[in-house]
Amino acid sequence: MRTIVFVETNKAGSSREAIKAAERLGYFTVLLTNRKNFIYQRTEFPDVHQMILVELSDYDKLKKILVKLQKQGKQIKGILSFVDPFVHVAAALSEEFCHKGVSADPILKMENKVLTRELLKDLPMSPHYAIYTADESLEKFIQKQRKYLPLIVKAPLSAGSKDVLLAKSENQLKLAIQKLLKKSEQILLEEYLTGPQYLIEVLVHNGKVHIVAIIEQQITFLQRFIVTGYCLLPDINQRLYNSILETVSSILKAFQMKNGACHLEMRFVNGAWKLIEINPRISGGAMNRIIEVGFGINLVEETIQLMLGNEPYLTRKHSKYVYAHYLTVDSRGKLIKVTGKNRISQYPGVEEVYIKPQQGQILRPPLSMGDRCGYILASSDVKEEAERFARNAASKIRFYLDPI
Repeated sequence: MRTIVFVETNKAGSSREAIKAAERLGYFTVLLTNRKNFIYQRTEFPDVHQMILVELSDYDKLKKILVKLQKQGKQIKGILSFVDPFVHVAAALSEEFCHKGVSADPILKMENKVLTRELLKDLPMSPHYAIYTADESLEKFIQKQRKYLPLIVKAPLSAGSKDVLLAKSENQLKLAIQKLLKKSEQILLEEYLTGPQYLIEVLVHNGKVHIVAIIEQQITFLQRFIVTGYCLLPDINQRLYNSILETVSSILKAFQMKNGACHLEMRFVNGAWKLIEINPRISGGAMNRIIEVGFGINLVEETIQLMLGNEPYLTRKHSKYVYAHYLTVDSRGKLIKVTGKNRISQYPGVEEVYIKPQQGQILRPPLSMGDRCGYILASSDVKEEAERFARNAASKIRFYLDPI
């Protein structure tokens, strides 16, 4: 029985769509998860043929489970993850059990933001950064860094804007470092960059870099930096495209990535590209659907093909602008109901309406990407129209909360 094993998933978004794609391709799907609630909600995962609850940090336990699956007659063709921080774990297991796919070493370096900065420190797209460890004098460290304020303060393994703080003053810098030290022994400081921000979705096949999609991001600073808008750009100035390809290629050359998927977030600062971060997977949330609606490419499916040793098919079936507008709430409370979804689904240009929280769930203003409450996906042959369709539809959604 041809089997693909997935290490963790979310209930919706790119990681879940990858499991659905594997089932569609005719594979038996196994999910290794540490989320007990998924076991209780088993009927909500019909695309998962076998679900196993396991502590994902226990590598030896994972290996024993895979051996057991093989003894059951399951031919493990791939071991994948589309969820931080398990992409490297899956790649290491794949190297051991499948003897093909991607190399785990570049993924390990991408998952750790300190390792990424150290690797790329001599390249022009690398901004100023500094690393603080608890055995240093905090006061002396801050004195050295104060000339670079404002600064972004991060935990090395942060994802989805969790544990990413803005420090505009010495006092804010001190408080941010002290806060993150409770979670991490190392703290990463980065130059605060201004300029338009883009997300670049990439597949690398036999060393060749394929830029699948370029997405313009709308960043909203609430208590954290939250991406609230994504605009897929089907057409881009050739000179700008060439500069993106050159920058991305030099970064991936430094990582020595031969086969794999990743996305990069970059800002265009004073005519030059600066790397915000890189992650060894497709972006989560609506990203797979954005690219599918805009180009007719199912990126998670093509990533699976790549991981199985096949050549990905990345030719566009069509080309249009897609705008994803994310929904948030501005106060904390228990969700009573959501209205407007059915009505706006019929609006011109609206491709998809996704509401994440369920009745009774506690909502709050976003402290991470995971606190976003859903999205509206709209498309058009005109960029401004796609955004207007999405924003207009989003304005009709109402979250009714019981204040806490």
